[in-house]
Amino acid sequence: MKSYLSLIPISSKIHKRENRLTIMCITCSVFLVTAIFSMAEMGVRMEYENLASTHADFSMDYLLQNSSTVQNLFSVAIFLFILVSLASILMISSSINSTVVRRIKFFGMMSCIGMSKKQIKTFVRLEALNWCKVGIPIGLVLGILCTWVLCGILKYFVGFEFSTIPMFKISYIGIISGVVLGLVTVLISSNSPAKKASKISPITAVNTNSSNLENKPKSINNRFLKIETALGVNHATSGKKNMWLMSGSFALSIILFLAFSVLIDFVEHLVPQFSNSYNLSISSEDGTNSVDRNLISKLEKINGVEKVFARRSVFDVPTKLGENLDVDDKVNLISYGDFDLECLEKDDLLEKGSDLSKMFTDRNYVLTISDDKNNVDIGDRILLNGKNFEIAGRLKLNPFSQDGASDGKVTFITSDRTFENITGMSDYSLVMIKTSREFSGQDVISIENLLNNRYVFNDMRDQDTSATFFAFKLFIYGFLAVIIIVSVLNIMNSISMSVSARMNQYGSMRAIGVSNKQIVRMISSEAFTYSLCGCVLGCVIGLTISKFIYDFLISSHFAYAKWTLPVTSLVFIFLFVVGASVLAVYYPIKRICNTDIRDTINEL
Repeated sequence: MKSYLSLIPISSKIHKRENRLTIMCITCSVFLVTAIFSMAEMGVRMEYENLASTHADFSMDYLLQNSSTVQNLFSVAIFLFILVSLASILMISSSINSTVVRRIKFFGMMSCIGMSKKQIKTFVRLEALNWCKVGIPIGLVLGILCTWVLCGILKYFVGFEFSTIPMFKISYIGIISGVVLGLVTVLISSNSPAKKASKISPITAVNTNSSNLENKPKSINNRFLKIETALGVNHATSGKKNMWLMSGSFALSIILFLAFSVLIDFVEHLVPQFSNSYNLSISSEDGTNSVDRNLISKLEKINGVEKVFARRSVFDVPTKLGENLDVDDKVNLISYGDFDLECLEKDDLLEKGSDLSKMFTDRNYVLTISDDKNNVDIGDRILLNGKNFEIAGRLKLNPFSQDGASDGKVTFITSDRTFENITGMSDYSLVMIKTSREFSGQDVISIENLLNNRYVFNDMRDQDTSATFFAFKLFIYGFLAVIIIVSVLNIMNSISMSVSARMNQYGSMRAIGVSNKQIVRMISSEAFTYSLCGCVLGCVIGLTISKFIYDFLISSHFAYAKWTLPVTSLVFIFLFVVGASVLAVYYPIKRICNTDIRDTINEL
């Protein structure tokens, strides 16, 4: 052996199993950053191709400096880079810290044979960097492959707007970002454990077991808990730095999950998908109710037509609003058929307290589209054409406007029968057609021949946003899935390292009569203490960030949108933390129970 540094590859082989999860964490972090920046660069290249085709003197420099789309892409990528970096630092630092604690005798021996504190620090840092030789290349390859797959999905399966996105291109920005993240996070993460290892003296290594290197003696409070459970909680809370590192890494995973869950709501507001969306429409030339009602039955017989439904409308209808019917106003009146009404409930567009079943009766009920600027609410009565009507429900948004706002204008939705009773009109102002995959160009000609130029016909099949909506949600859910995987790996790695650091202590306990069942309770209570603290911290900070992002991305652009407590996400987080903790303690417990007590005694 020429140098003490020659021990690094030897140590890597000996502790290959223990280091596997840490390498996987590095790999996942590099993969995420590489994929994020690579997709951002592909988006910039696509934007450049689109603009260069219409502007002769267009340059990439001009695009980077003046395009808000490009600037937003890289702003989001940088924000994600920071979050992933923080998560990586916490996870890797926790792992290296546990590794140092487990190897007290090794570092004490190195100090004993003359290794200086500076050399020990260098040894720990280089040992950590040695993991990057495996983790970074794998992460880069996975990031590049993921980028190619995502670009392929966007180009060939989503829609025309992504037809110019590059395929099988390598992003040097993505590669450099991945390498920088891997190296920087590992160096930062190894700094504190390296200092700790350099302070281990030979006397400390001989007289102190690995479980109490930094823990001060502390009495065990078993007044409310069994002794083994209290010991597990004490193991978790006795080392403050380790407690914060492990709980913090769990918390950051939860914060990432809650923050990115908002993007799902953002996509749903940006590209809304309604059950009563349609591909073709037929309307009167002057906007009146003059489309023949008998046309619907004829359209339904055409091949490829999945659903035909229609509406009637009258605008600026004089009415009286309010409890005492003493407020004069003009409202819009729109009729909905049974299909349209059922879609309101299916899409969850009705406010709490609405009773849609009243709309299917013969009694006089209407739905309202309004906002806080007027006094129309559920249960109020209105006067239309000399008849009293009651508000059966209220919509959360205005489906007839771009941003969902009603802008102070009141609109009433009635059933077909109620609309006829009020106005006496039986024909329609708008007929909508939902088509199936079998619908072809020849079927369009059949509809045009049927209309015979009497009405305005619009073909909106190329404006379908369902594929784009699906693609964006797929990407977001995929990113959340990666966060969950990284979190599980982190929890498993952290608990495994913590248990490995106390193997001698657990062996000694078994030698004096502590049962395997009690050991299981001790390790489980330690793991759940970390998880519970991380869950509480993560939810408190994560909900605050979630509301901030929601207000910034959604509420500021959609007036009707209001942030609500994400109960479903919180339930999922709780179940996930419990499940991950159970999974994390399984293998360490199995290893302890399968280890012969004599081996532990001999090691002591």
